[in-house]
Amino acid sequence: QVDLVESGGGSVQAGGSMRLSCAASGNVDSRDIMGWFRQAPGKKREGVAAIGRDGDTHRESLKGRFLISRDNAKNTLYLQMNILNAEDTAMYYCAAGSKYYSLQESDYPYWGQGTQVTVSS
Repeated sequence: QVDLVESGGGSVQAGGSMRLSCAASGNVDSRDIMGWFRQAPGKKREGVAAIGRDGDTHRESLKGRFLISRDNAKNTLYLQMNILNAEDTAMYYCAAGSKYYSLQESDYPYWGQGTQVTVSS
């Protein structure tokens, strides 16, 4: 079992930046892939980025603005978000336990409760 707790969400003006954190505890395996997902109101949850020991992957439309990173010593996952716009408003979720560099939520058995990000124009 892996427990995940997100933090760092809040409100920001368009054009601003924000960094989300996800603290993992329990049976954390550094070999497993961790990822970020988001769900905007009225929309399906979508994959944002994923990271493992050998690399990372980002949603194509977010490349250049969003960057995932991970500190295995602290069991913490991060998501740096820059040049935010209103379309980035969503609940952001941390996920863990995937065996693949996947942006499919079905590949992740462990999930956090989410942190809300609201971008105002």
